[in-house]
Amino acid sequence: MSTLIVIPARISSSRLERKMLADIGGEPLIVRTHRCAIAAAVGDVVVACDGEEIADVIRSIGGTAIVTDPKLPSGTDRVFSARSKYDPDGKYDLVINVQGDMPFVAPEFIRRSDHMLRTSNYDMVTLATPIGDESYRLESCVKPVIAFGEQNQGKAIYFSRSPVPFGGPYYHHVGIYGFRSEALARFVALPPSALEQTEKLEQLRALENGMSIGIEVLELPPPISVDTPADLEAARSYCAAAEPIVW
Repeated sequence: MSTLIVIPARISSSRLERKMLADIGGEPLIVRTHRCAIAAAVGDVVVACDGEEIADVIRSIGGTAIVTDPKLPSGTDRVFSARSKYDPDGKYDLVINVQGDMPFVAPEFIRRSDHMLRTSNYDMVTLATPIGDESYRLESCVKPVIAFGEQNQGKAIYFSRSPVPFGGPYYHHVGIYGFRSEALARFVALPPSALEQTEKLEQLRALENGMSIGIEVLELPPPISVDTPADLEAARSYCAAAEPIVW
């Protein structure tokens, strides 16, 4: 099986405009995310852009950028569009969606997603990390409910912004999604679901329509995700304080 990593990246953002090009330690955010995806070394990497501005940045570092319709409603739609343009003959069996706003995502997250797709029968796979503090109370921290079949892997039952399951244990969902190619096509053809619209969580569309999502819990810190100005400052502080990351 062959894998394509697609990083959706759009210039517009309701909470942090132009965040993909925000400077973090002398480099645009999207360049850092792209480097992490390359370092995972599980397949080819393309950035699904909503215009030429991000595309030019990726091409300037030797990367591959696919420009998609800026009006697409979600990152997954952008992933599907880019995959269709880049791979019209269906060469890739597996597609991994790595969110563009995770500039320090450990390549191991991507590798584990690829491994789980290759060794399971789930339509989709995703990841989580244990929560050891009070962050489970935050709406921005999405919590999966997992029916474990193995020590660290199981079937996703639900995802919520509320603290679930009651009493814990709580896990922090990591926004990386692996799809079988046919499952990705099925997913984007489905209309938004009721629970998806209630929780503002796209993956609930899959669960409401009978698609299976496998999930693995990794004993790693959750990757920094940049959604707000405060997140951006946290990312810059992390970059300034951390030892150089060499993937």
